[in-house]
Amino acid sequence: MSGHSKWHNIQAKKGKADAARGRIFTKLGREIAVAAKGNPNPETNSKLADVIAKAKANNMPNDNIQRCIKKAAGELGNANYETLIYEGYGVGGSALIINTLTDNKNRTAGDVRSTLSKCGGELGNTGCVSYMFSNKGILVVERTLDLDEDTITEYAIDAGADDVVVLDDAYEIYTEPAAFSAVRKYLEGKGLSFLEADIRMIPQNKITLSPEHTETFRKLLDKLEELDDVQDVYHNVDLPDEEDDED
Repeated sequence: MSGHSKWHNIQAKKGKADAARGRIFTKLGREIAVAAKGNPNPETNSKLADVIAKAKANNMPNDNIQRCIKKAAGELGNANYETLIYEGYGVGGSALIINTLTDNKNRTAGDVRSTLSKCGGELGNTGCVSYMFSNKGILVVERTLDLDEDTITEYAIDAGADDVVVLDDAYEIYTEPAAFSAVRKYLEGKGLSFLEADIRMIPQNKITLSPEHTETFRKLLDKLEELDDVQDVYHNVDLPDEEDDED
């Protein structure tokens, strides 16, 4: 597998708007609190440790993370949040998988369906597009002079990872979902920190949309990510960097 430079741009975009950052922290906070419910110790709760790693990769402060863990025993103690996954279509034959965390499935389903419809998409049945994606753990590490390709490859092999993709400014390390926690812990033990740390749905093939459809699809992604119950949105569209669009 091969790649190109993109991670610094993505990290910069994440920090552009305070509103966007606040929304990301709110979503991560809920995910942390739900993962911590019943066992707030990341040393013995690998799911919580994985979510904390994801939060740190998004530059969430430690104080915020600790407050969210405490919420698990407080205001969320009696809340019944559940993960619901929706599949659907956007413009131009695009495919979407939408992960949600909700305490009201009717509200969430209605919001997702309405948002898709307003942007030329539609909600599909379970399994309608998930076969186009692979569920993989991904850990992204910044490429530096002190961390060469041979070293990261050796670390990844020893940790039990499946693949390493070398980019201009980062390394992408892929794992099976079941191995994600062990690989993450091994790499952290080597002193590495992550630009991204998550288990996500990765498209097996990407499609290219027309400029008009691309603009509509970007609006759809923005509107979906603005929904409180939506945690992650995965898709199969090859989106150019916004900087490239402006050239």
